[in-house]
Amino acid sequence: MTEDLGGPQPAGPRAGSVPHPAGPATTYRPPRARASLRRRMRRKVLRLIRSWRSSLTVRVVASTVLGGLVALGVIGGVLSAQIRDGLYDERVTQMLEDAALQTQNAQQVFDDATATTGQQAQEVANDWVFGLPSRSDAEGAVLRRSPQSSSTVTIVEPVTNSPIDLRSLVSPQMREAIASEGGQHWQPVALPTQAGNAPGIVVGEPVTLPVAGTYELYLFYSLAPEEATIALVMQVLAVGAVAIVILLGVMTWAITRWVLQPVTDAVLAAERLADGMLDERMDVRGRDELALLGQSFNEMASSLQRQIQQMEELSRLQQRFVSDVSHELRTPLTTIRIAGELIHDAKDDFDPAVRRSAELLHAQLDRFESMLSDLLEISRFDAGAAVLEAEQRDLRNVVQHVVEMTGILADAKGTELRIHLSDQPCTADIDPRRVERIIRNLLSNAIEHGEGRPIDVTVGVNDAAVAVRVLDHGVGMDAEAAKHVFDRFWRADRARARTTGGTGLGLAISMEDTHLHNGTLEAWGRPGVGAAFLLTLPRRAGTVITMSPLPLAPGSTRVLESGTARAPLGPGEAGASRQDPASVAGTAEEAR
Repeated sequence: MTEDLGGPQPAGPRAGSVPHPAGPATTYRPPRARASLRRRMRRKVLRLIRSWRSSLTVRVVASTVLGGLVALGVIGGVLSAQIRDGLYDERVTQMLEDAALQTQNAQQVFDDATATTGQQAQEVANDWVFGLPSRSDAEGAVLRRSPQSSSTVTIVEPVTNSPIDLRSLVSPQMREAIASEGGQHWQPVALPTQAGNAPGIVVGEPVTLPVAGTYELYLFYSLAPEEATIALVMQVLAVGAVAIVILLGVMTWAITRWVLQPVTDAVLAAERLADGMLDERMDVRGRDELALLGQSFNEMASSLQRQIQQMEELSRLQQRFVSDVSHELRTPLTTIRIAGELIHDAKDDFDPAVRRSAELLHAQLDRFESMLSDLLEISRFDAGAAVLEAEQRDLRNVVQHVVEMTGILADAKGTELRIHLSDQPCTADIDPRRVERIIRNLLSNAIEHGEGRPIDVTVGVNDAAVAVRVLDHGVGMDAEAAKHVFDRFWRADRARARTTGGTGLGLAISMEDTHLHNGTLEAWGRPGVGAAFLLTLPRRAGTVITMSPLPLAPGSTRVLESGTARAPLGPGEAGASRQDPASVAGTAEEAR
């Protein structure tokens, strides 16, 4: 008997396949389809990996379900093996006992028979074999002449009516064992049925027929009912395992969500606190560890709220103090200014020492008045009272006007101001007064630290922004200076005197004016080489800058991206940009 390993063959190539050029026997998937399938699989795998990494719930549920599957697989395998082996062994024992009884009965019948001829022996054998189904649950029986029989009388080997030839199921090895050893022998066989092969066993034992001599009696038993029972048990176990895994996954998901919900609430509350909603609190239920988490979070939030409110109150007091002092100083300053002007106008009548004192008094009064104005302006920024009065202006004209205004100061320092204007119109929505103040502060700072060397003022424009870069070739600045260049009242060298009457608030005010325009102001420097300041403003009020028309560092090709600039720094260079008025938001790179 041979098993048909073949199957129905497709009538043509599979969907999505085309015949291979080498012949019709081979099909292949087009490269484009394979690539698309790989991309889809890769996206699914990446999606699963992202879910695994980003969700603790997914990891816990997946780990629990996987562990449950492994445990159920092991337990189910052991149980199924025990059930199968136990049922099989018990049934085989019953079959062997029944076969022994039937063989004993057959031998008793044959011994009691009075047959003296071959025909009579044939009838006795046929009667017993054909009557077997009524006495036993054996599927069939066959009597075969033993190779060791020496009788000259032979009979036709009787066999139970069956659609298959039972003789072919008896192996030569089994016949040889029975003939040589005698006794009962059995062997598993596959019993052909209409639905296919069914498991079974064949039990053989020698018997002696009257006149015909020694024959071998083979009884066939089917294990199909036991196989059906085992299949039913396996199905029940499989359904139970699936139900347990699903229940385990749902319970794990529910428990994980229940445990992680306070953590999620804490995250949302923390985000709201970060957004300024200081009254946000978590709901606390019970007295367990999760309730302790919520209670601790609420205590932390309350403490932060108190500290922030205290700092806000202190900041308001400081702002109010600066504003009040600045306003209160206006009246005595006006009186002192008038007196100082009278003394300065009459200085020629004084002796040289008094005349010099009058000149110093007049100069320091100018500086004091300028500092007072800057303090008032800073207080308006701190109080949020500064308002942008934007109008469309050409930045080139603003720059030229500021350069003309600072020309006298540059001439006094022996500094040449070189202007590099763009050929295209540099129109933008700006507040001319504030932009002039920014550029004036940058130019004054460059003149003070330029050591009389030329200063280059460059104006650039692109589709979204306009920019002004003020580059000097003086003392420059290092990394530490770049970190604090926009701080209030900060000087790189505390021993260096301010020769141009600066107040120490110019760059800080320039940064605040830049913020009002939604722009950026950045600094770059290299000790002994020079420093550069880059002002970038959007062309339309309220828009976001994505790219600056000019690089920050001289000779650099990198420009502003996503609102901040990062120019490559060489040995000894330093760079910084400010986004927050209270701190330096840009990064200063140490010398590499």
